[in-house]
Amino acid sequence: MITRDSIETTYSFLHQKRNVYIHSSLDWQKDDIEYAIASFVDDISQELYENIANGRKDFLRDHKMFQEDITQAVDKLEEML
Repeated sequence: MITRDSIETTYSFLHQKRNVYIHSSLDWQKDDIEYAIASFVDDISQELYENIANGRKDFLRDHKMFQEDITQAVDKLEEML
């Protein structure tokens, strides 16, 4: 079961990190954000992760897809709120 609290917490964290990520011009900062997000999603509910990942096992963990993934995740979580 996905709780509203877990959705809100995940949304808040990803929304904040996405905003910094998309406005950053520093590669090291973007790498740090990618690492933080990958670590964070390791600890969220598996059901919530699967819901926002749409079946992708590497969702929010693939460097090449990260910006698209985090935007998609924030949009999906916003819909769930």
